Amino acid sequence: MGPRSRERRAGAVQSTNDSSALSKSSLAAHGYVHDPFAPLLVPGTARRAPLIHRGYYVRARAVGHCVRAFLERTCAAPGAPRAQIVSLGAGSDSLYFRLKTAGCLAGAAVWEVDFLDVARRKAERIQDTPELCALTGLFQSRDPASALCFESVDYRLLGLDLRQLPRLDQALAAAGLNAAAPTLLLAEAVLTYLEPSDAAALIAWAAQRFPDALFVIYEQMRPHDAFGQVMQQHFRQLNSPLHGLDCFPDVEAQQHRFLQAGWTACCAVDMNEFYRCFLPSEECQRMENLEPFDEFEEWHLKCAHYFILAASRGDTLSPTLVFPPSEAFPRIDPASPSGVFPASVVTSDSKGPNLKRYGHASVFLSPSIILSAGGFGEQEGRHCRVSKFHLLSRYCDFEWKGNQICSCGTGTQWDGRLYHTMTRLSDTEVLVLGGRLSPVTPALGILQLRVSKSKDNSTEDLNVTITKAGPEDSTLSCWRHSTTEVSYENQKYLFVYGGRSVVEHVLSDWHFLHVGTMAWDSIPVEGEVPEGRHSHSACSWQGGALIAGGLGASEEPLSSVLFLKPISCGFLWESIVIQPPITPRYSHTAHVLNGKLLLVGGVWIHSSSVPGVTVIDLTTGLSSEYQIDTTCVPWPLMLHNHTSILLPEEQQLLLLGGGGNCFSFGTYFNPHTVTLDLSSLSAGQ
Repeated sequence: MGPRSRERRAGAVQSTNDSSALSKSSLAAHGYVHDPFAPLLVPGTARRAPLIHRGYYVRARAVGHCVRAFLERTCAAPGAPRAQIVSLGAGSDSLYFRLKTAGCLAGAAVWEVDFLDVARRKAERIQDTPELCALTGLFQSRDPASALCFESVDYRLLGLDLRQLPRLDQALAAAGLNAAAPTLLLAEAVLTYLEPSDAAALIAWAAQRFPDALFVIYEQMRPHDAFGQVMQQHFRQLNSPLHGLDCFPDVEAQQHRFLQAGWTACCAVDMNEFYRCFLPSEECQRMENLEPFDEFEEWHLKCAHYFILAASRGDTLSPTLVFPPSEAFPRIDPASPSGVFPASVVTSDSKGPNLKRYGHASVFLSPSIILSAGGFGEQEGRHCRVSKFHLLSRYCDFEWKGNQICSCGTGTQWDGRLYHTMTRLSDTEVLVLGGRLSPVTPALGILQLRVSKSKDNSTEDLNVTITKAGPEDSTLSCWRHSTTEVSYENQKYLFVYGGRSVVEHVLSDWHFLHVGTMAWDSIPVEGEVPEGRHSHSACSWQGGALIAGGLGASEEPLSSVLFLKPISCGFLWESIVIQPPITPRYSHTAHVLNGKLLLVGGVWIHSSSVPGVTVIDLTTGLSSEYQIDTTCVPWPLMLHNHTSILLPEEQQLLLLGGGGNCFSFGTYFNPHTVTLDLSSLSAGQ
């Protein structure tokens, strides 16, 4: 890489600091953390989305957890040498000022290192802000040619390039850093922006230089799955690519990296595990209630793609003191794959508009028509709550064509809801239940869609008319629920179960809607009431309903599979015992094929693998796993917030839409409708 290219890359990396600083300031402004200094260190303000707040919150808590563990270990004993914190690539972070206010620096000092321009700007900001100067005490601002931009009794701010190790070593020593004293080296989203050789040299230098030290890093991992691909593309577009991820794609590789470089012990956890194991449940509940939130998939995926690592040298410090072993977050990996389901593209842009949306619902109207409605997606060149219907028509045995249509007539219009359900009533009628317009605005009312053909009887020009349906006093105001057709006393009912609402984070109740009268009925249900959940799957089976997975009250995925079993006096809740146990998941879809329950895709946090298709034999309870072969489809393929349609005669499964708002990395929609070939499942019977 030439000098100019390196300078441009350095400038791009510096810009990530400005964005991060604004996010941290917004984080404090909305009550996630107590940090009155963040807005003082960054010019301007920005209102970040709740998903961004959550991501920066868990980052702040993870880094703070490590800093606190270091200080408690090194500053507790009377007469102990002064502990040292060296923050590499510190940017506009307010760590020093927070520690000073909390009284944590009586026996410690802080050195911060970043690019010279960043360090100088921060030094000027401190000097111009009385509240900050009051904490640093008397200070000196050095010669402009010096790397030391700011100096007080317990705070040094240096402008250095981390790739120039001899100068870094010399400048830190000149600034009073004692290599023999207990030292915390902190690199918060820093090493990943260095070339792998530069990062390796920095890690090895620190191991050789500090005999009694703890090195803590926070950065990205898992580059090869769908979310990881979107993450990498985002940073490439910013001209600040994530280096070394191919060499160190997971926590095991990162740990080996440090041990090979001379660190004697190392421990790392992803952010899902940190959040579950190292934060008090009361604090998690406080955070979860700060803002309306409904982006659970992206929250868990973001946490699965970031980790916090602590590596140590010497006898004073140990990673197990930072991350003691915990049984609160067991790893539950899926069984070894029993087979593969090949995936292929069903539609292309040449065969009509594709279904680029998520949070929608789809229904199989007839053997040749699939109707999808609602969700968030692409429409007329912008991202929005979609108002047009999507029609997928089969015009020969294995060919499908997409088309977008608007509702006709001057009556009720589509209200832009998502996370609703759609149920086929007939070849021409669909019932829409629940959904939301925003996390604080439920979609009220039950809608009935009537699909009619045009005058030429062509499926390419269908009309959709919307009318209000159901009881006039219906107060159904939930989303992420399920609606399943069940049978009671030879009558057809829709079983509406679970979900969430504005008031309740998860719902555990259910309702029966009589299809003939469109009235709510009370039907006895016996057995132990399942725990509340949303984003689960539901299938009709033997007159009852199979409920699988979902997200529970603590925002943790569930693994239970339940059967609402028809009995003479109503229904009975039964739990299906599954062996081997399946990985907890949610935001998946499900179907029953030849006595087997298929769980398709979804999100899980207890395994680092990518969800494929879990197959459960409903007679024996035996489970098996099938991978999805995506060789012949555009990558990435995100299998959450999607819908799926089973074609039992063809032994195929159509996957429609899916994707999500990938943290700050942009919104991604699966570009094509995809089919899975399930024929190997029948062949193995």
